[in-house]
Amino acid sequence: MNKLPDSYNSKHQAEASLTKNPIAPAPAHLPDSMIPSVELLPTDKRLILFTRHSLRERSDGQGFASYQLPLTPRGRVLAKSWGRWLASHLPYSLDVDSISSPIGRCIDTAQLMQEGAGLERHIEHQSLLVEPGSLVTEPDIANRVFKEIGVLNFINRFLQGNLEGTKNAYQGGLDILSLFYQNQPQPGHLMLAVSHDTLLSAFLAVMLDVVEIDWNDWPKMMEGVFLWFDDRPFDKANAYFIWRGEVYVRPIKSLLDGYRLSGFPSNKLLLPPEVKWT
Repeated sequence: MNKLPDSYNSKHQAEASLTKNPIAPAPAHLPDSMIPSVELLPTDKRLILFTRHSLRERSDGQGFASYQLPLTPRGRVLAKSWGRWLASHLPYSLDVDSISSPIGRCIDTAQLMQEGAGLERHIEHQSLLVEPGSLVTEPDIANRVFKEIGVLNFINRFLQGNLEGTKNAYQGGLDILSLFYQNQPQPGHLMLAVSHDTLLSAFLAVMLDVVEIDWNDWPKMMEGVFLWFDDRPFDKANAYFIWRGEVYVRPIKSLLDGYRLSGFPSNKLLLPPEVKWT
């Protein structure tokens, strides 16, 4: 993974001036990182916004968030206003189908963002955006460990390859990248992919090539990463992404090499069908 040089950022800040009103105020309660990220967006890419759902009801006293927890009224307003802001201020169309975790608060986030953008598009329920999915393979084992050590320790042990009942970290990252690659919108369009904090935090750590994170790295509700690929076959492509006002690039080959060197079989990866393992 590389952080792109300031010259690249300057170029894309200039491109961002093509937005209709880039200095318009952000929706209330939107995480502070999102507008600095928007200001770095390139133009005419096949753009994906991989985002945590909007504000939900509180979890229990131990921090475990049931899948039944809904969005709060404030969270519903935020999702709708964020969708309206994106549609009004970016040189991108949101008129494209969305993908989402099948959990209600994620589906509602995608639907409300579409409504805010004046759209009503299909929302595909995607199992890789929930657990078990891109991290967990054996929920009975993983859930027990999760409750014993808490969510942050769980993610760090996943990243370090020291957690029963889960995928290899490279595999989890590659599976999500493959999902996005195979669902890219047309150039000049922005696709929504709505998920949960655990998946987003683990994915970002893999993309940033770190094996330990802390609470400062944790995605806030309605915080997301903008991502796009260059126009190459999956295994030769670079994945570009903007997270908290910084632009990064990660060659997908580096993830494939890391997975291969870890000694895991290729048939476990959910790669695009045209990719030939070598």
